[in-house]
Parts: sequence; C-alpha cells; structure tokens
Amino acid sequence: MTKLNARIPEGPLAEKWTSYKAGQKLVNPANKRKLDIIVVGTGLAGASAAASLGELGFNVKAFCYQDSPRRAHSIAAQGGINAAKNYPNDGDSVYRLYYDTIKGGDYRAREANVYRLAEVSGSIIDQCVAQGVPFAREYGGLLDNRSFGGAQVSRTFYARGQTGQQLLLGAYSAMMRQVNAGTVKLFPRTEMLDIVLVEGKARGIITRNLVTGKIERHFGHAVVIATGGYGRAFYLSTNAMGSNGSAVWQVYKRGALFANPSFVQIHPTCIPVHGDYQSKLTLMSESLRNDGRIWVPKKKEDVEALSEGRIVPKDIAEDDRDYYLERRYPAFGNLVPRDVASRAAKERCDAGFGVGSGLAVYLDFQESIQRLGKHVIEERYGNLFQMYEKIVDENPYETPMMIYPAIHYCMGGVWVDYELMTTIPGLFSLGECNFSDHGANRLGASALMQGLADGYFILPYTIQNYLASEILTPRMPTTLPEFGEAESHIRERLDKLMQIKGSQSVDQIHRKFGLLLWELVGMARNKEGLNKAVKEFAMLREEFWKDVRIPGGAEEMNPELEKAARVADFIETGELMARDALQREESCGGHFREEYQTPEGEASRNDDDFMFVAAWEYTGTGKEPVLHKEALHYESIKVQTRNYKI
Repeated sequence: MTKLNARIPEGPLAEKWTSYKAGQKLVNPANKRKLDIIVVGTGLAGASAAASLGELGFNVKAFCYQDSPRRAHSIAAQGGINAAKNYPNDGDSVYRLYYDTIKGGDYRAREANVYRLAEVSGSIIDQCVAQGVPFAREYGGLLDNRSFGGAQVSRTFYARGQTGQQLLLGAYSAMMRQVNAGTVKLFPRTEMLDIVLVEGKARGIITRNLVTGKIERHFGHAVVIATGGYGRAFYLSTNAMGSNGSAVWQVYKRGALFANPSFVQIHPTCIPVHGDYQSKLTLMSESLRNDGRIWVPKKKEDVEALSEGRIVPKDIAEDDRDYYLERRYPAFGNLVPRDVASRAAKERCDAGFGVGSGLAVYLDFQESIQRLGKHVIEERYGNLFQMYEKIVDENPYETPMMIYPAIHYCMGGVWVDYELMTTIPGLFSLGECNFSDHGANRLGASALMQGLADGYFILPYTIQNYLASEILTPRMPTTLPEFGEAESHIRERLDKLMQIKGSQSVDQIHRKFGLLLWELVGMARNKEGLNKAVKEFAMLREEFWKDVRIPGGAEEMNPELEKAARVADFIETGELMARDALQREESCGGHFREEYQTPEGEASRNDDDFMFVAAWEYTGTGKEPVLHKEALHYESIKVQTRNYKI
C-alpha cells in the first residue's frame, strides 16, 4: 500500500496551525497579480475562497452551473453554523468542539484538520457579522445560540431556518465586491467537464457553456474545486436537482484519490417519500429537534387505527407514546447524532411501529408549545412550519410532523492533505467535496462551518505555500497539446452520449439506479447486498451506454445532455461506494454493516483493522481500483465506543 503523506505539521495539536502559518511560504502583492486561480463552484466554500483570494490580489476565475452563485445549494442549509464562542457560558471550548466532531464522526476523521476547524470557527462568526448576516439575537442584543445533535452545549448560530441562505448572501456579496474590483471574473451557467494536467500539475479546466453548448478552455496556475457532494447519486435526496459529483469524479479519473466514498450521511428529519415519481426530498432542519420530541405509538393497534383514520395522533395518550430516543439515549435524548437517530427511526419502522405509510415517525411540538407558547415556536421555526404545511397540507402546530431518514450529505470526497491539496499538485478541494473533517458522520451545523473555514481562513494561507514556487511560471496558452487532448476527450464523450439514441430517458435510468443504491448501499448494508450492488451497477452502466435517450443536440442548450453526463458519473461513483463499503468490515457512523453491530443494535467499530482513511486510485472504468490507506492517529483524545446514553 502507498503511504499517503498528509503533511501534518509537527508539534502539539493546539499549536499546529499557528506553527504552520508562521513557517509557510508567502507570495508578495506584486507577484499575486501574476498568478491565476480557477475556483469551480460558488457555494459557501467556493464563494468565500474566490472572495478571499481576490481580496488578496490573485486573479480568480469562478465557475458555477447555476445562473447565479446565489442559487448554489448552500442556500438550502437551514438550521445553523457551529462555532466555539461559548456565548451561553455552558462549558463550550475549542477543544470540546473538536472532541464532539471527532466523536460524532466515530473516530474516522483526521485529528489535525478537525482541531484547526474548531480553532478558526469563531472567526467565521465575526466575519459574517461584519458582512451583515442577520443572525438571531437574544433580547439584550447578543447573538443567540441553540443546540444541535451530538453536543451537550449550545454552539449553533442561526438565522431562523434560513442560515445557509443568509451566509451565502454574505459570501456572494464579498465575491461580487471582487468582481466589481476586477480581481474575480465570474462564469455562470458554465460546467466543468474535465481538468487539464501539464507535466503532472493542475493547469486548467475544460468547460461547457450550458446556454450555447460551446466547449471552452481555461488556464490557471492552480485549480480549486468546491462543488459539493455526490448524494444525488441516490436520485431521491435532500440535494438540489442540479447537485452532482461530476467534478469530483473527473479529477478522480485524472489521478486524484477518492477517500471514503461509502461514508454518506442519512439525515433523520426529512419529509417522507410521497410518490413514485417524486424527484427530490425536502429536509426539515435538525434544529427542530431542540423543541420537537420524536415518538411512535407503543401499541400496534394504535398504529393500525392511525393508518385507517379511526384516530389522530393527539388521541394517543402520553403513556402510550414511545419517545424512543429519550428512552434509548437519556443523556442526549432527541439530540443524538444523525446516524444514531436515523437508525433508531428505521428500527422502529422495521418493527412495525412506523406511522403514515409505515415509513415515518412523529416529530411533535405539543409539549414545547404548551411550555413556551406558540409565538416562541413561530419565531424560532416559522418558515420551516410553513414549508411543511405547504408540502404535506397539515398544520404542524396542531398535528405532529411526520419524518423519516433520507440521503443528505457526503462525508467522503477527494482526498486532501493538511493544505487541502489533492494528490494532483496544484489541485485543491474545499468543503463537502473533500473528505477531511467529518469522519464517518457529520454533526449538524458543521457543513457551513467547514465550507466557510476552508474558503475564508484556510485555503488563502495554504495555497500560497504552493503558489510561491509558481511565480516564475508564465501563463500558458490554452493551445497546448494537453488542453487539446482534454477537449478531445470531452467531445468524444458527448458525441458518444448523443449517438446512443436508446429507449430510456435519463431520469428513468437514474431512478432505477437510485433505488438500487438506496436498497443495497443505503442506511443498512451487508456483504451479500454489496456484492450484488457491484454486479448490478456494472450491468446498469452497460445498459445506460446502450439504451439512454437524449433529445436535442450537443451544441445548444440541452439539460438532458447535462443530466446524462452526470448520471453516467453517478453510476460509476455508486460502484466505488459499494466496493468501499464492502472492504470496510465494521460499522461506524453512517456506514452500518448489519454483520457488525452490538446486541443493542449499535454500530460496532473495528479499530484494530480499520482505523484508516480508505483512498481509492482509479485504474479504468469497470476495473478494480487500488486502495491506499492513511492511518489515523489520535494524540489528544481517547478513542472509545461512542456513548450517548450517559
């Protein structure tokens, strides 16, 4: 096995980042103007990186497939952003945030990266307040905090149920300031289709203009991808329809290692599936678990009566309700981490106590409304309640919400070192599309924290350590053979897609694949199902390339062609997810192998054999990838079985 070099600084954990910054190479202001940086993706990670790099004086090209960066999927994050400021004075600290994150990720995250994330978290809040982000405030004017899963302190800053939107507007404003200043050039409705390597270094990208269909070449001294996760591979997920993992997959095929692809998060509070032709799922924020209590009936006759409409939830007496999270995990109750809450909901539904269609549990605010008053709940969660009522046509102030777990976030992604650089020199990866900070399960409100930390406070330092050696590298013409080779590869792929002229739509195949992926590589996995998945996905890949139907042409606006290229990548990604889950013979975080569980149904880790990052190397479509391992070591934390009961 190749030993991966994570380039973690020497010294005590709490001093590593300070030590790194003190010894890193810098680029002086005059030389920054000579260097071009490509940023792909303009969500929180990409927009904050583009804004920061532009402010420093680099020339930045920022790309997004949306018509505006304001439509990046970061806008959908609802509940909040974590930071270790300890405003409530309830015992929080940088160390406790680091500890909760490592523990929440089931001891499968890199310690140094997580501590750095906790260390810079407070600066994110200061930055966003300065930008005018309207965080909720207490009566006295101080910023308010609320609790999220996996923590016993209140460290989550929020703006009602619109935190992602408000943070994105802040990052977008900072980026557009640089657009106006001329340091950032924005390319909306443009999708990256390949990366260009010159002498082994990332030197540019090949894109497609989604309005005209034109293939274009772009040079950069360094390339940054910040394109989010691959959760849409499952077809039904909480991600936006356009969210995709294609940029990640393309750089993987060019030599960047793909780490922990099987680590995908199941979010416990999603509105259940309500039809065969539904195209996406809607998330109800984890923040609702602060004041909402989760339960199912204790008696199966009550479940039957509910399904037949003979009674309604409020008819069930308190003693006949099973508040199963409070029963099983008394120390954390409804605020256990997402993977724990999701499996507990599945267990109750599998046992026959699910409500609605049988695949739902109740999230009930009756007790909080009585204790706090409806107006307080309305102030905290009003827009979320409105969203639920519009979708389900039930008033959640009067009737409990029905929720069920769904695919939400990807902890796996491109392998990066401490500097956020991939195994391709000059290629950096930020936010959800890298693997580094969340281990096998992400704590709620930590995605926004990681995206902004990477973009505002980490990459602007670490990328200079690389670019300091590139100041004598001239801007390369995009007529170089390497650009031509990459463009030819893309044109051949698009032409091949257009020439198939099969009988199935892209969505038909994607839906079929997504259902298989959920069934075999979803919330629960086993050896038999994963072996079946590898074979089924290979067959489906062949079926796709023989029978997909794409109307229209390649050199014009063609959303079906866009989707087809992404679904082709999703199917191959699914194969790698299954292989990764198959080799990891343990249960940890969001990766739950049914063969490896405790008598109580909890995840059973194998630290002796699997305390490593699984980083996969591409060897060709349909071929067995090569596994590389980065061993994980914990110097400042005791590795132990997660316990949310005491």
